[in-house]
Amino acid sequence: MSSKLKETFSGGVRAKRSGQAAAPSALEGPPAPAALAAKVRTLGPTMTRSMQRVAEAVAGDPAGCAALTVTGLAELTGTSEATVVRTARVLGYPGYRDLRLALAGLAAQQQSGAAPAVTADIAVDDPLSSVVAKLAQEEQQCLADTAAGLDTTQLEAAVSALVTARRIDVYGIGASNLVAQDLAQKLLRIGLIAHAHADPHMAVTNAVQLRGGDVAIAITHSGRTSDVIEALRVAFDHGATTVAITGRPDADVAQYADHLLTTSTARESELRPAAMSSRTSQLLVVDCLFIGVAQRTYDAAAPALSASYEALAHHRHGPRRP
Repeated sequence: MSSKLKETFSGGVRAKRSGQAAAPSALEGPPAPAALAAKVRTLGPTMTRSMQRVAEAVAGDPAGCAALTVTGLAELTGTSEATVVRTARVLGYPGYRDLRLALAGLAAQQQSGAAPAVTADIAVDDPLSSVVAKLAQEEQQCLADTAAGLDTTQLEAAVSALVTARRIDVYGIGASNLVAQDLAQKLLRIGLIAHAHADPHMAVTNAVQLRGGDVAIAITHSGRTSDVIEALRVAFDHGATTVAITGRPDADVAQYADHLLTTSTARESELRPAAMSSRTSQLLVVDCLFIGVAQRTYDAAAPALSASYEALAHHRHGPRRP
């Protein structure tokens, strides 16, 4: 293990992932019954195999499992009572009793023939006016949860690294790349050298060129996107200061991050997956980074931003006449 990695782990930046999923923040509260299946899909890959058996059982047969005691569910899944309780907590419930109540509610909803959910709160037959209101409320909650959970000490440290960076690389795949592009273009417009990389081969090729004084930023909601993690690892090994923006602070990406910025774990559904919801939180963190850098470099950032607006003015209003 490199001295930098030892310092990161022993200094308390972030401990290496233990291999067991962490319980969701209390700020999120227990998920609604209809969100249970989505929660299982999202967190299942981070669970142990025995916990996965419990999670799959409750998502697959909520009515049957709601009728079971903790001992009965443990016997049904071939696990232990402690595993059942741990699974309930990972899924967002304080204990098995709360999970059981949610299962009963989900079973009742299924038996009533209620319209299927598009998201945890939106049904297929909801009018668009309700969809707008519910999505707006969800987005607001997502932002509030991210703001409440964001470690400002880590944020300040990341801003400080960006202010003095010789070069900045930002890595993201899929929806996260849209956020990476947003951050890179913001930093470019205030005079920093920043580039976003979506191609995993180019990301690693560029990461090899980073040195001390450079900054690499990985954006991955799951914290498990291998192409993003590989680029961050290479940057880490070459001495760059590394930052991870993720909804899973216990996931693989954390072991190569000097500074970890966490986003809320948004609820997902088949028509509104985490890739959509996570962008809201990621963009908030990106804006916080950008404003922090702009504040610290205002004397240079303000003229650079004005110059970029001036250079692009004719694209908004048509070319200037001679």
